[in-house]
Amino acid sequence: ANLHIEKLPEGVYLATCENIPGLIAQGRTIAETLEIARNVAKKLLEAQAERHQQAKLVSVQDSFDYPLILGT
Repeated sequence: ANLHIEKLPEGVYLATCENIPGLIAQGRTIAETLEIARNVAKKLLEAQAERHQQAKLVSVQDSFDYPLILGT
């Protein structure tokens, strides 16, 4: 994934990535911006993987059988 980095009129750098929706990072230097972008990308991808995993687990039909276990 490629980052798009631009220097804003305020003197800070802004990084975005079209391959990772939601990735926006801003820093005072290019190095700081890259570090923040890396952390944001990691968190976004982890959250995406979690949601994907939960989606698989949560899909429940309207009607299903469930074992009834009675303690003795």
